[in-house]
Amino acid sequence: MSHENYSRLVTLAGVAAITTATLLIIGKLIAWLMTDSASLLASLTDSFMDVSASVINLLAIRYALAPADDEHRFGHGKAESLAGLIQAAFISGSAFLLVMHGISSLLQPGPLPRLEAGLWVSGGSMVLTLLLVTFQSFVIHCTGSVAVKADMLHYRSDLLLNGGVLLALVLAGQGWYWADGAFAIAIGLMLLWGAVHIGWESVQALLDRQLPVEVQQRIMELCCQVEGVHGVHDLRTRQSGPTRFIQLHLELDDRLPLVEAHRIADEAEAALLRSFERTDVIIHMDPMSVVSKEAASSGPQPS
Repeated sequence: MSHENYSRLVTLAGVAAITTATLLIIGKLIAWLMTDSASLLASLTDSFMDVSASVINLLAIRYALAPADDEHRFGHGKAESLAGLIQAAFISGSAFLLVMHGISSLLQPGPLPRLEAGLWVSGGSMVLTLLLVTFQSFVIHCTGSVAVKADMLHYRSDLLLNGGVLLALVLAGQGWYWADGAFAIAIGLMLLWGAVHIGWESVQALLDRQLPVEVQQRIMELCCQVEGVHGVHDLRTRQSGPTRFIQLHLELDDRLPLVEAHRIADEAEAALLRSFERTDVIIHMDPMSVVSKEAASSGPQPS
């Protein structure tokens, strides 16, 4: 996928998330004022967090797509992971408040007025959220964006959240008044678990975690398939926003002229770029004799 298409899709995903969250906030606010439901307040609070996080996401994505400059030679891709970390903080704070409010409602249960409004809003919220998550899944499949993935995780949890609110309102309408507070607590704990997951993924990206093992194996295979390459070692990989970074050492024949060694390295780089879009590749060329000496010196030493 070209840089332009990547930019267009992730930006569209951000705008769609903000629009959806804004519509949900309006509907849930009206329904909460009419019903005074703790579980609806929990859902409303979550939607406020959603729109805040989505705005941060959109700004981070726009910044992450900016080309490298003199002060950021590796680009600005880590802004996406920073956005994920900020989202995790937002979600954790809202989850804590929801649990506290749910406990208060559970200790003082009571009937809820005008439940029909809450039922209609919760059902409509599920439909809108499902449409958004479906579109976000498509964007992630095409781009692999960390920021959109983080955004989708909490919108996907919203499907369960809205379903839980719907069930809580139905139970409250049948006289099970404790269900409203209990579901608010459950929603808060679920959001906290999601925040931990998002935060962990974001921190790992900021700490330059290696690409998945299967990707590393594929890199090794592609390089070893190039004629003249005897092996690969010191493979280092990471991802920053949409860009993968690959560094490795090729093992080549000692007697190769520099021009020929450079040509082989170019072939290996071209093979990697054909298989992995939006990738920055750095290749170092080692003669086989040096590799053998290094391997021997790093072996077990006599006691």
